[in-house]
Amino acid sequence: MKLLQVRKGQFVYFNNELHKVYSVKPLAKKSVLMYRIKDMEQFESKAEDVTFYKPKHMDSFMLMGTRYTLREDLEAEQGGYIFISKPDPDYTDHYALNEFERVELVEGRDVITTRQNTVKAKEFFVMAPGQEPGSNDIAYYDKSKVPAEQLEKDAGLEEELKEKNAIKPSIGDVYLNLENGATTMVVAIEQDVATMGTGDKMTFSQLYKADNWSFLYSLNSGADELV
Repeated sequence: MKLLQVRKGQFVYFNNELHKVYSVKPLAKKSVLMYRIKDMEQFESKAEDVTFYKPKHMDSFMLMGTRYTLREDLEAEQGGYIFISKPDPDYTDHYALNEFERVELVEGRDVITTRQNTVKAKEFFVMAPGQEPGSNDIAYYDKSKVPAEQLEKDAGLEEELKEKNAIKPSIGDVYLNLENGATTMVVAIEQDVATMGTGDKMTFSQLYKADNWSFLYSLNSGADELV
């Protein structure tokens, strides 16, 4: 459904992909500011170029590369996620339409989120991990128009985003070499290449993917950051 008026929080399709509106600037030429839900990439558009969608039970989509299915027939669990589809916050709560929140505590069928919002069961769907049998994939408006190469790329998006958002090394970071048990520090960084005290040089990506290097702590923050 085409929209004459767009409001913050709505789900819309733009360029055939599912987005969420995060701001509307009525006087701007491209008034709709949104992010693509699967990877949070931001876009601008005119209102007439987006198509409205209202999420419902058993809809499935990717959020930051991870697939979820919306369920109204499941109870929320601590550490899981909810999708707020019918917001009715109390004056002490701060949430709005179509927000994603993590559950900190379950109280009956209601929840308290990590943002300290109390959300009633009638206000949210449970975000069940994965694409469940019989679910409706809403990642694309028309999946038949999506090339196979794009679908294949989507399948690896979660790992790609994890790598992209991984902690980048800094001078003073200490790593453990799992092959010989030795510890060494990052002593120099040039562009995306880290030089270790042992003389080893690796790109950030190689260091992140390496099976034999494990981050211990950073001298800049102290040993209490040991993981």
